[in-house]
Amino acid sequence: MPCIAYFNSPQDKAAQLMGLIIRSSAIHAAGCYSTTAVRKGTRVAEYTGPRLTKDEADAANEDSPITYLFGLGDGAVVIDGHCMAMFINHSCNPNCETEEIRGRVWIRAIRKIQPGEEITYDYCLYDGGDDEAICNCGAKKCRGTMYSREEIRRRKAAAKKAEKKKPAKRRTRTKAIPIPRQPEVVEEEDAA
Repeated sequence: MPCIAYFNSPQDKAAQLMGLIIRSSAIHAAGCYSTTAVRKGTRVAEYTGPRLTKDEADAANEDSPITYLFGLGDGAVVIDGHCMAMFINHSCNPNCETEEIRGRVWIRAIRKIQPGEEITYDYCLYDGGDDEAICNCGAKKCRGTMYSREEIRRRKAAAKKAEKKKPAKRRTRTKAIPIPRQPEVVEEEDAA
């Protein structure tokens, strides 16, 4: 069932006028969908919400399994999403991308979006601790994670380095047990 009236910010009202709705998603719980065709290059939504330092956001979401945080610039400040854009899910084959302009974050179409299509962008996550950030986008070339390709490479290199630091397993030699020799049996020839 679509959810339209939940959000009341001017940005969300503009998104509603543009034809965005929230409904169930095969990618993750709820998603943001377009009810109209969207041209390539169109700003679809703005990611809005309180701005927090990374430390404030970490403390506020310490026990939360799901967050809607969007890192700005170098990641020192994040937006704690409280808008329709927080429902835009990750895809390894997205139809949108994010762009930061003068401290504002826009979701922009990178190709034509059909009516009824879910709005997605590549989260390109980084520095997520031990979180696997499993991707459920279902794209043909799905990475299997929401981490960026660079972060995947960094994690693989770190794992390889950690593996090298592990002490090598010592092989234990088993003591050879001598096999007793059997006495040779000499057959006597028949003397007949």
